[in-house]
Amino acid sequence: MKKYLIGWACLILSAAIPAANASRLPASFSESDLFKQLSALAGPQDAILVAAPDGRTLAAIHADRPLVPASILKLLTTLAALEKLGPDYRFKTDFYLDPRDNLKIKGYGDPLLISETLKVIAGQLAPLFPVVHDLVMDDSFFAQPIRISGRGNSTQPYDAPNGALCVNFNTVAFKNVNGQWVSDEPQTPLLASVIPKIAASGITRGRITLAADRFEALQYAGELLRFFLKQAGVQVTGGVINSRIDPTADALVWSYRSDATLDLVVSKLLEFSNNFIANQIFLVMGAEILKPPATVDKGLQVLRGYYRDSLGIKTGRIVEASGLSRENRITARAMLRILEHYEPYHGLMRREGRQYYKTGHLKGVRTRAGFLSGNHGGLYRFVVMCNTPGKSTDAIMRAIERHLN
Repeated sequence: MKKYLIGWACLILSAAIPAANASRLPASFSESDLFKQLSALAGPQDAILVAAPDGRTLAAIHADRPLVPASILKLLTTLAALEKLGPDYRFKTDFYLDPRDNLKIKGYGDPLLISETLKVIAGQLAPLFPVVHDLVMDDSFFAQPIRISGRGNSTQPYDAPNGALCVNFNTVAFKNVNGQWVSDEPQTPLLASVIPKIAASGITRGRITLAADRFEALQYAGELLRFFLKQAGVQVTGGVINSRIDPTADALVWSYRSDATLDLVVSKLLEFSNNFIANQIFLVMGAEILKPPATVDKGLQVLRGYYRDSLGIKTGRIVEASGLSRENRITARAMLRILEHYEPYHGLMRREGRQYYKTGHLKGVRTRAGFLSGNHGGLYRFVVMCNTPGKSTDAIMRAIERHLN
């Protein structure tokens, strides 16, 4: 899980670009030359749109053709969340003690309940009580079942199911050493209950999702929390069960608030293109705006409403939040509109040289969208959507960068 934690220091957004510099283009720039070169590179099911810092269109090819966006759709999802929930929003998890000394945990969709976080939580809970009986897992903040369009039933991490109370992205990392299964993360124990599924995966090292359904996810979360509670000195005399809190009888003993604000969660989501995090944010956003429990329909209602009403986009089709589904359709012009509103948050995107960008990959689909820092100031915006099988965004991006040098 270390790769998900690297770089959690606050990101500094770029300073505003003076308006005087915003419209300056390279002296050798030719819009017609750029258009000709990009036209030669684009396939029949591709779209390209490039805009200057002042908003002027520099090149447009099939800009109004609805195409499969793949993971650049995450820019819409995270923009809506940043605007609707706020960059400082923090996910929570509540802990209750009932009259029978059962510790009850109610999840609210925190996507970053990872081993390191559980260890910290256990350390905070340990002084409150030396002994608990059962660990009672409450995931009722999400209505079940949660069915995300495009998500399959494989054990691949990108197919990890979502829930209100999940740990380690509903995945486990492992390896085989001298015929023995061991954890591939020093901070995470390899629980005996997961070994049969690891053995059945057919791989000797990697990461798979263990949660085929909500009960498997809750069991794994409870067992992992029990490990860290015992490590912190809390005696757990019972097992892990699934139930709900009783607000009339259970006492709230602690409410955990994530150390990571939403903008930092978004930066890691964009860096690793994590589908699980994208859908957690999407579901929580729907519940926060339209009241619990979280459902896919509520998430879509908020996301589509933001797309249509706040951004003013009337084209396209949005069926989920991560870009997994091939039923999503969006135009390059609509994506450029999203980028216009994303500019204050562009520092959260992955950076490579002059580019701040997000990519998307599905079989036969390659997409890329983001910003390009101009040598004379300002941020150019670009959208490249290749839906022609075999086409890549690489040559197109090289041409764009070369012309905007």
